Amino acid sequence: MANVQAMSHFYMCKMSNYNLMIPVFPSDKNVNVLREQCSSVVLKHRKTERVYWRSTGVICGPVDDSAGVKELGERRKPLRILIAGGGIGGLVLALALKNKGDFFEVKVFEKDLSAVKGEGMHRGPIQIQSNALAALQAIDGGVAEEIMESGCLTGDRVNGLVDGLSGSWFIKFDTFTPAVERGLPVTRVISRMTLQKILVHAIGPEIIENSSNVVDFNDDGQKVTVMLEDGRQCEGDILVGADGIWSKVRAKLFGPKGAIYSQYTCYSGIVDFVPPQINTVAYRVFLGYKKYFVSSDVGSGKTQWYAFHYEPAGSVDPPNGKKERLLNLFGGWCEEVVDLLLATPEEMILRRDIYEREPLLTWSKGHVTLLGDSAHAMQPNMGQGGCMAIEDSYQLSLELQKACKASFDTGKSVDITSALKRYEKERRLRTRAIHGMARMAATMASAYRPFLGVGLGPLSFLAKLQIPHPGRSGGRFFLQILMPVMLSWVLGGNSSKLEGWIPSCRLSDKANDQLKQWLADDNAMEQAIDAEAPVA
Repeated sequence: MANVQAMSHFYMCKMSNYNLMIPVFPSDKNVNVLREQCSSVVLKHRKTERVYWRSTGVICGPVDDSAGVKELGERRKPLRILIAGGGIGGLVLALALKNKGDFFEVKVFEKDLSAVKGEGMHRGPIQIQSNALAALQAIDGGVAEEIMESGCLTGDRVNGLVDGLSGSWFIKFDTFTPAVERGLPVTRVISRMTLQKILVHAIGPEIIENSSNVVDFNDDGQKVTVMLEDGRQCEGDILVGADGIWSKVRAKLFGPKGAIYSQYTCYSGIVDFVPPQINTVAYRVFLGYKKYFVSSDVGSGKTQWYAFHYEPAGSVDPPNGKKERLLNLFGGWCEEVVDLLLATPEEMILRRDIYEREPLLTWSKGHVTLLGDSAHAMQPNMGQGGCMAIEDSYQLSLELQKACKASFDTGKSVDITSALKRYEKERRLRTRAIHGMARMAATMASAYRPFLGVGLGPLSFLAKLQIPHPGRSGGRFFLQILMPVMLSWVLGGNSSKLEGWIPSCRLSDKANDQLKQWLADDNAMEQAIDAEAPVA
C-alpha cells in the first residue's frame, strides 16, 4: 500500500463483477494492463480524459476528476445481433459472439430446437473435419475439446473410393497426415443431438428463442426488425440469416430464386452394425454408374450409410418399399453394401432429394448478412457443408469485433456495413471453391464405369464381357495427383486466418503405425482386414 500512496492518480475500471483500481505514475504516458482480460487498455495521464476499455466497451475515467465521470464503469451499448436459425452455423456464431465479451448481445431464433432428437428427419451424425475443428478451437477451446471427446475419430484410418461391384479399392485418402502436419485436430463424426447439446449448454438457453420462426424483416439503415411467425417482433443492430438452404432471409434479400436439384435422390440409414474392417477402414464411397453408396463408422457400434441414385425430383416409394427398392438398385454390389442394407430396418431408412444453391457473389445488404447453407448450400459429397458454416461463424464474429474496436479507437459509430462486406470477401473464394469440389465429386462418383459398355445404350451388352473401362486408369492417375493437394487445402487452408489459434498435437489423435503402409499397399490392407475378421 505504501507504493500506492506515492502515485498521483488512479483510474477505475468496472468489468463484469470486478472493480479494478489501476495506478498510473506521473511519468507514464501509456500503460497496458490485464492483457488476458482485454486486448489493450490505454490510459493517458490527463485528469479529465475518458478512455475506452476496448475489449469490453467499458468507459473509464480518473477517480479524482474534478468534474467527475458521471458513471464510472458505464458500458458502451453493445451491438445486438439477431440470428435466424439455430442449426450448427447459428449456434456456433452465437457462441463466438458471446465469447467476445460485452461487445455483443445475441439472440438466436429457432423454429424447432428439438428437431435433432433421435437424430431427427434426415439428420444423421455429422462429420466435422479438421478445418472446422480448428475454427472451433479458436472460438472456444473448451467446447472444441468436449466435441472432440464426444465424437468418433475417423481420420485415423483409411478412407477412400472403392468399386461398388467388387469392393476393390480405387483410391485411398489420407486425411490424417494433412491434419497432424499442420497441428490440426483429426476429423471426427458426432451425433447432431450431442453436438447441439454441447453448443446450447455453452451458449446458455437464455440466448435461444425456441419455437420462434423468422418469416420477415425490415432494415431501415439504423436497426433491423425481425417478424416472427407468431406475430412478435424484435429489434437489433444486425440480422444474420443462418436459416439453411430454404432461407427466408436470403429470399427477402435477393429474391425467391429456387434451389437447384442435383439430379440425385438420397436414401440414408443408421444401423447397429460393426463391419469386420472397423479398425482399418472408417469411410468409403462405393462407385457405380449414376449411383453410389457411402458408409461411415459413427461410433458406439453403429454405421451410417447413404445411397445416391440419379433420378427426377419428387419420386416417392410405396409404403414400406424403400428397402426393397434399394436392394433392387444395389443388390448386385459387393457384400459390404448389401450387408448394410439387409441389416437396416425399413423404418430406419429415410429419403430426400438433394438440392444445392449457386453461391452468391454478395451475401450482405445493409445490416443483414447470410451464413452457412443460406449463402452457399452445397452437395454433401465433401462433408464440408457444416464445416463451412463453422468457418463462416468464426470469420463473421472476428470482423464484427474488429469493427467494434475501430469504433472505440476513433469514437465513431460501428461501421456495420463495411464489416459485413469484409466478412463475405474473406469467405467468398473458399466457399465457392469447396462448393465446386462437392459438385465435381458427385459427378465423378456417379460417372464411374467399371466395364466397357456400361452406360452406352445399344452397346451395353459389352459390359457382360467385363472388359475394364479405360477411363478407370486415367481417373485413378488424376486423383492420385489431385487428392493430396486438395485435401491439404480443404483441411488446412483456413488455419492461417485463425487469429490466436495455436497449432497443437493431441496425444489421443493417433493412427495405427501401419496406416501409411495400408494407404500405399492394397495387399497389406487386405491382410489387415482379414486379420480383423472373426474366426468362423
